[in-house]
Amino acid sequence: MSQPQHLRGDYRHFQPITTRWHDNDIYGHVNNVTYYSYFDSAVNAYLIAEGGLDIHGGEVVGFVVSSSCDYFASIAFPDAIEVGLRVGKLGNSSVQYELAIFRAGEEQACAAGRFVHVFVDRASNRPVSIPKPLRSALERLLAA
Repeated sequence: MSQPQHLRGDYRHFQPITTRWHDNDIYGHVNNVTYYSYFDSAVNAYLIAEGGLDIHGGEVVGFVVSSSCDYFASIAFPDAIEVGLRVGKLGNSSVQYELAIFRAGEEQACAAGRFVHVFVDRASNRPVSIPKPLRSALERLLAA
């Protein structure tokens, strides 16, 4: 059974990421857990810039409740990479992001993953409706 293709044109937003020397593991490629950091950084950079998320003082924060990643090709420092981002599902208080790691300029993803954010009230940790500015930013990323 072949892996589904994850192509650059399938994603709505791209976040450049600078790989770092310490991202490489003893095998000479970026360690698998580091991909999750790239995903988290790309999503939060988008939410801050496009949705007005206030990570320090806002009343609403997003908690990751589920994540996964499939790996197709290795990346290593000093590769220039971009994280492709789209929204697969948008609920009342949650969103499922679909992400892919691309070497700069390449069409085929090196890895593809997903994670789910549940938006909660910072004080109570109880789910809340996604605030309008964040929802608007997320709607722009909805997959076709």
